[in-house]
Amino acid sequence: MPTSQKAAGKTKQVLDVAAELSKRDEGKEVINMVIIGHVDAGKSTLMGHLLYRMGHVNKKTMHKYEVESQKAGKASFAYAWVLDETGEERVRGITMDVGLTKFETDHKVVTLLDAPGHRDFIPNMITGAAQADVAILVVDASTGEFEAGFEAGGQTREHAMLVRSLGVTQLAVAVNKLDTVGWSENRYQEIVKKLGHFLKQAGFKDSDVVYIPVSGLQGENLIKPASEPPLTAWYKGPCLLQQIDSFKSPPRPVDKPFRFCVSDVFKGMGSGFSVAGRLVAGSIQNGTRVMVMPSGETATVKGIAIHDFPMNWACAGDHATLTITGTDIMKVSVGSVLCDLANPIQAASRIKARVIIFNIDVPITKGFPVVFHYQTLSEPANIRKLISLLHKSTGEVTRNKPRCLSKGNNAVIEVELNRPVCLELYKDNKDLGRFMLRYGSATIAAGVVTEIP
Repeated sequence: MPTSQKAAGKTKQVLDVAAELSKRDEGKEVINMVIIGHVDAGKSTLMGHLLYRMGHVNKKTMHKYEVESQKAGKASFAYAWVLDETGEERVRGITMDVGLTKFETDHKVVTLLDAPGHRDFIPNMITGAAQADVAILVVDASTGEFEAGFEAGGQTREHAMLVRSLGVTQLAVAVNKLDTVGWSENRYQEIVKKLGHFLKQAGFKDSDVVYIPVSGLQGENLIKPASEPPLTAWYKGPCLLQQIDSFKSPPRPVDKPFRFCVSDVFKGMGSGFSVAGRLVAGSIQNGTRVMVMPSGETATVKGIAIHDFPMNWACAGDHATLTITGTDIMKVSVGSVLCDLANPIQAASRIKARVIIFNIDVPITKGFPVVFHYQTLSEPANIRKLISLLHKSTGEVTRNKPRCLSKGNNAVIEVELNRPVCLELYKDNKDLGRFMLRYGSATIAAGVVTEIP
């Protein structure tokens, strides 16, 4: 029984969360899925069309989007508007924040995170990827466009490396807009070959990556098997929805101490205020007292909602909104962690970590300034010490106190943050022990926390 429920026992009966979880959604597994890819690869259009075909958007609303997008001179964006809700996103025709939508397949309940592809919004994309279990990488198959997204400066490579570093191991590659090249098998194979080689280097196993030819605008091969003769002539694999349904759901650490990462704070109706985010570990019930870290305040959870439905409980893996009372809204911010009173999370401003260095132009030296991206947080930091270089495959120390770090190095470093951040050791909690380092507009390293001094 998770320790976080003991406090609730005084006020009300404690639920057996493991038993409740097996009953919820008729026993369907919950999976969090992020959509990634280069800007304009057609991510929002693809998923908007998928949701429309599945009946999540009624004909009247879809017709309204079609008329509005034609008026705005963006007729092909109608499906994307299902997910891109703000005026600016629609005017610019790009996704800027992370959209959250829920849909169900035969065996899964899927929380869909539509992440931005534009390089200016990569920090938002990291927030989305940090909350995901599996990913769909959308690539544009039209001539010249795949290369633009894949070669230097394109977002396809960076996104794939980011989601892998943030713990996503299963990937479906949607080879989109293949209709623009006449459903050419040669083009499909060329993309599979180029991407396959790169994804293997990024750390994906071949068996965990599936390639699916689709057309987001036409809706081909999205929820029904392919029907276009030029495509069925050579493609016999699953459609996108079948692939989503066959993703494996990761284990949920329900029995660990309660951890909830805050991604939004807002004032609702009535007493208290609300925090939105993801339960990373443990479970929570109404009436439970929790600790807010790093401020150390205590608060009481008065209400729980998942996808706007009120619930009595929520557990690891859920995206939930909690209404809390007994503390000041100023003490809770994006990046705060609500945790178990008896077993709070550590807050540290200095950590020892093992990192892998990506493509960088300048070598990393002692005192190097970086931005530390972690869960929903981005915090200025600097590299205080370069402790040792490690062998890529064995992890043995090859050199102590290196003078600098360059591309492809594995190393142990000490990072100093401007203010305390809630972290756990990677071995205790993988989600709360991972981070990224960025410099300028590039991601320069991914790391895991090995020691909190």
